[in-house]
Amino acid sequence: MRAVQIVRLDGPGSVEVRDVAVPEPADDEVLVRVRAAGVGFPEVLMSRGAYQRQPDLPFTPGAEIAGEVVAAPAGSGLVPGDRVAAVCLLGGFAEYAVAPVDRTVALPDGVSFAEGAAFAFNYGTAYFALLERGRLEPGEAVLVHGAAGGLGTAVIQTAKAFGAGRVVAVTSTDEKGALALRAGADDYVLADGFKDAVVRGGEVDLVIDPVGGDRFTDSLRCLRPDGRLVVVGFAAGDIPTVRVNRLLLRNVSVVGAAWVGYAFGRPGHVARDLHALLPHLARGALRPVVGAEYALADAGRALTDLAERRARGKVVLRP
Repeated sequence: MRAVQIVRLDGPGSVEVRDVAVPEPADDEVLVRVRAAGVGFPEVLMSRGAYQRQPDLPFTPGAEIAGEVVAAPAGSGLVPGDRVAAVCLLGGFAEYAVAPVDRTVALPDGVSFAEGAAFAFNYGTAYFALLERGRLEPGEAVLVHGAAGGLGTAVIQTAKAFGAGRVVAVTSTDEKGALALRAGADDYVLADGFKDAVVRGGEVDLVIDPVGGDRFTDSLRCLRPDGRLVVVGFAAGDIPTVRVNRLLLRNVSVVGAAWVGYAFGRPGHVARDLHALLPHLARGALRPVVGAEYALADAGRALTDLAERRARGKVVLRP
């Protein structure tokens, strides 16, 4: 089969498409004919050797896939031909991939493979950040950074699906703001000077921040007393620091949300989160925003566009 491989750690432009063996599923794994694979910022970092997981070279990246079951363990509830989405963590940028049974779910009717590839990782992370770590309550106001990307749009929709009141998107341009509105945000503000714009409209209860960098302190200033800021990542590149007196004086909290590091080490946790989301996906409250779709041979360009912030919505590869 054909697969994208990282053969040296020189960044997105250095990935190669190679012929490799079809993977053999273990007893608790599903073999999937990949029809779409989600592209995320972790793969950009992997191409540079800057991600927390550093597999031996060469390796095939790709954490999330959608496609058709080729083989599944007896008793798994899956049979060949089933349309599924799965979190595989590695190996997704290929024509075939394997994923654990408990991280593989059936795609509802009407959900495309591209949407399925954009579902599990981003919406699972969004659910974990909002509900499990952020303790979202019905009616609360939520501020979302990086709101036009695959994760940002997932956070907007998940917040709304689980009862948030006002959802405000932070974007770098008006074009991205319009996309965030289409994803379900009630309003958007531009990143430059966002704090004043947010506070004028009313402080928020919860901030979801996958960007980091110099926005962090102003995000804390947007919180109401008892507000929570959830750190999801550092797409800006800089890891911010916090002066804890700000937390004390404003009675606010900062927590981290690393879905992979937490849920994947607890049997059944990923499945529980995904099954909490599936009814909302089936009824259309969650509708992954798919941006550009690339052929497998163009994986380097897909990663580069993501790294250089040209992406809108979720970037997807089509093997």
